[in-house]
Amino acid sequence: MPSQAFPLRTLGNGRGAMAGTIVRAKSPLRVSFAGGGTDLPHYYEKHGGAVLSSTINRYAYVNLHPRDDREISIRSLDMDHMVKYHLDERPIYDGALDLVKAAIQRMGLHCGVDLNVRTDAPPGSGLGGSSALTAAVIGALASLNGLVMDPYELAELNYTIERNDLRISGGKQDQYETTFGGFTFTEFTRDQVIVNSLRIDRDIINDLEAHLLLCYTGRIRVDLGLIDKQINLYNIGHLDAIEGTKALHSLAYKMKDVLLSGKLDEFGDILHESYMNKKRVNPHITAGTPADMLYDEARKHGASGGKLLGAGGGGYLMLYCETGRVQEVRRTLEGLGGQFTDFAFDGLGLQVWRSKWK
Repeated sequence: MPSQAFPLRTLGNGRGAMAGTIVRAKSPLRVSFAGGGTDLPHYYEKHGGAVLSSTINRYAYVNLHPRDDREISIRSLDMDHMVKYHLDERPIYDGALDLVKAAIQRMGLHCGVDLNVRTDAPPGSGLGGSSALTAAVIGALASLNGLVMDPYELAELNYTIERNDLRISGGKQDQYETTFGGFTFTEFTRDQVIVNSLRIDRDIINDLEAHLLLCYTGRIRVDLGLIDKQINLYNIGHLDAIEGTKALHSLAYKMKDVLLSGKLDEFGDILHESYMNKKRVNPHITAGTPADMLYDEARKHGASGGKLLGAGGGGYLMLYCETGRVQEVRRTLEGLGGQFTDFAFDGLGLQVWRSKWK
């Protein structure tokens, strides 16, 4: 069962929100460019890991209303689902808003709350929505309790809730990226995580946005255990899994240097190289989905590279298009059932604030 023990600093008496206050939070979704998979403990504890990613202007949102009793009410506005229980009871982890329940259990509360949550992407989209939602919930609860957490503490608690408390398989990049925000190059070792916030020229960022498309390939199949399969292939000594992961690690550093110097044509080529190595690491990631077909057609019509976001099995495909060929790629994939989402890069991470209501 989740524990409430976590080293947080308290402001005042811990009752940080007064009657009539709404605590609001939002945390951004992310796109990962290179290095995904090296943020899994089976790899980075031995070899280190590195991931290049950026947050985008899509978010997970939380509105928190303190109550004058000890009832917990959690409503998902986008899924039209509600969970209620008493604060003195342990929540039941049954797949219904479990991340929110576990965050409440970890943080502890002095009163009941009404929590409304929503996310700008469907579940399993590959945009890090689960970690973004958990970050926003933790941030709102910390504000309510008068707790001060630095970004590393918050991200690590997020990871603990997902991976240890709820036993959800996955890496460590999303929790840090949604908390810190912006373009980051995050390095992982057995002993620490180092988030390097990248200062990229605004013209380079604008140009990168002009070249990228975000295509939804279809709802992810959540029961495939793709991450567990990937870890198992590596641990049993599968040569492609081992060499592919090493290549992804190296490509993250290469892509960081290319991005900082504005060599965006090379950026697209590295995306393609990463796509091919990701399939070496886990050949199951696109099985039974239209992702490979959409990617191959995109390459025929002007995309030099792309990235299947998340663990695979569906979700979003990010594509880097050659100059002047963005619309050609888009029209082609729309004709094949692809759905496109406009986006821009967001330089901010988790945001928490309060507003008054009568």
